[in-house]
Amino acid sequence: NPDDREQWRSLAEREGIVRDYEVQMQRIDGTVINVWLTCRTVWDSEGQVLFYEGNFEDVTERKKLEAQVRQSQKMEAIGQLAGGVAHDFNNMLNVIIGYAELILMDLDDDDNPMRRKIKGIHKAGIRSMELTRQLLIFARKQIIKPKTLDLNRTLQGMLTLLGRLIGENIDLLWIPGTDLWPVKMDPSQVDQILVNLCVNARDAVDGPGKITIETQNIEFDAAYCAEHDGFIPGRYVMLAVSDNGCGMDKQTMDKIFEPFYTTKGQGQGTGMGLSTVYGIVKQNTGFINVYSEQGHGSAFKIYLRRHDAAGIDDGIEQRPVVPLLRGDDTILLVEDEPTALEMTQTMLERFGYTVFASSSPVEAMDIAKKNSDKINLLITDVVMPEMTGRDLSDTLTARYPKLKCLFMSGYTNNVIVHQGVLDDGVNFIQKPFSSRELATRVREALDA
Repeated sequence: NPDDREQWRSLAEREGIVRDYEVQMQRIDGTVINVWLTCRTVWDSEGQVLFYEGNFEDVTERKKLEAQVRQSQKMEAIGQLAGGVAHDFNNMLNVIIGYAELILMDLDDDDNPMRRKIKGIHKAGIRSMELTRQLLIFARKQIIKPKTLDLNRTLQGMLTLLGRLIGENIDLLWIPGTDLWPVKMDPSQVDQILVNLCVNARDAVDGPGKITIETQNIEFDAAYCAEHDGFIPGRYVMLAVSDNGCGMDKQTMDKIFEPFYTTKGQGQGTGMGLSTVYGIVKQNTGFINVYSEQGHGSAFKIYLRRHDAAGIDDGIEQRPVVPLLRGDDTILLVEDEPTALEMTQTMLERFGYTVFASSSPVEAMDIAKKNSDKINLLITDVVMPEMTGRDLSDTLTARYPKLKCLFMSGYTNNVIVHQGVLDDGVNFIQKPFSSRELATRVREALDA
């Protein structure tokens, strides 16, 4: 680079020596590399520059690695911030949505003008709930229930839905790999990945176009990964979604996985679609690579670790039939947030339950001792200041073996999960929740 050359020459002549001065140089084959230059100036007896002597160090690969580390650290920091915001916001949303539903239950008259206004509040709360859940996914704080899946079978079942989603003017091409290895992940996360990638591809195609979905077994060795940035050695099942749309420039590609970053117009996107995909892939210890050029479309390639355990699930979770949401059981409710405690108690009482409510785990243990013959179910928040919900549950179920338990939280915590995966046999409800969802989870826990 001529500018670099003049700058270091000027510095070398002024200072006599230059250490670790970074310049860009061009190899004979035209490749531009980053170089650290250390040199000194040699003068003749009359003070004229004779020559410069020193050495060059090619730091191109080092700078690539440093950029990858910085990007990884940035995404991790954004994830921690997003997860924390979602956790605190979820508690407030739970109260907003819950009270809106309770008011709607009281407004039996469909013509009541207040009903439409409350419905607007409820709708905004539900939309906000969806956004916070997407933030938790990005931060890898979403609780999941992995199953061993044949990815081809899972994707095959979504093709009709995807066809409606992308519209008639775009061709959907499905190319399944043969003898596909199994993967282990939550089936709902496969749906989220595919829907978000296909919506993103659809929006990139202007007019008639094509979206291709394909799967393939693939194995990367250490030598291959050393030559390809971002690749990790191992056996993977690749899921690729590609389009022939407008493509992206490098500046856009550097930001596409950041929450709320979007190239769409105002009101046309939240910027959470690809962030959600990123979070899901990372939570499942996979990785994602993006290939795109402006005017030549994009290809998102997701690599999910091969799962070696035998047995393929159909990906459809079989929930117990819940014929009745109401009940006359007695519940011990423990929640350290006063407004959430009051709202949840009111919900449960609306469904016929008798509720002992407490904001303190220590007080809850005293209530349980005095009413051990009455209480059928413990509903407890996971994270509380005096004691975790898991410790409270362990203490009470040790004393009262017939006591059932339902955990609730707006944030995953290793008290009941490991790497975001729910422990076997644990009943859990994610905040914020609707009154119907709460009633359903309560009956499932009681009837299990």
